[in-house]
Formats: sequence, structure tokens, C-alpha cells
Amino acid sequence: MTRETVNALCATYPGATLDHNLGEGHDSWKVGGKLFAIIGVLGDVVSVKTDSIETAQMLIDAGAGQKARYLHRSWISVPLTADPDELRHRIQISYDIILASLSKKAQAAITAS
Repeated sequence: MTRETVNALCATYPGATLDHNLGEGHDSWKVGGKLFAIIGVLGDVVSVKTDSIETAQMLIDAGAGQKARYLHRSWISVPLTADPDELRHRIQISYDIILASLSKKAQAAITAS
């Protein structure tokens, strides 16, 4: 995948917004004001949230990603050269985790739009 492909995919999620609050060259995707995917300046990885530190470590150990720099240990960075289905799956899971962490009111507003 490319940065453009990942950005196009992230844009399809309900309530997803692109932000550049982490600096020029960083594409930060948010839902309800919370990050679910980040493409850094180099554009060679996308950082995504996992459900736990243990899951992140398991994925790192399996070679599916690496520790995401500057983020909590429950985040991993997945190379854009990874299997496209796996990358889509990781982005979807990250989005779902962040959406579920929002208040019921915020979730309802997002899913109603």
C-alpha cells in the first residue's frame, strides 16, 4: 500500500478525520478526536492501536509489526509493504478499538452520520 491508499481507506470510516497536529508530513487519522492511525514523515509504516500491550508484543514477535515510536506500548507500526489484507485488518481493528472507547453519545453521533 501507499500513503495515499492508506489515507483513502481511513477516509472511508464513519467520523474519521485527517489531522496534521503531530507536525508537517504526519497524517494523523482520528475518530471522535482520538487517534486510530498515523503515517509518519517517512511514510513507510502506519501506526495502529491494538487491544493490549500483550497483543502488540505478540504481533511484534510474529514479525507483523514493530514497536511504534513515541506511542504507548499497545501501538505497533506496520510496514506499508505488509500484506494489504493484514494492513486493512490492523487499521480496522484500531478504528474499532478507538470508536468503542468513546462515550455512547459520541458513538451514536458518529454512526448516525
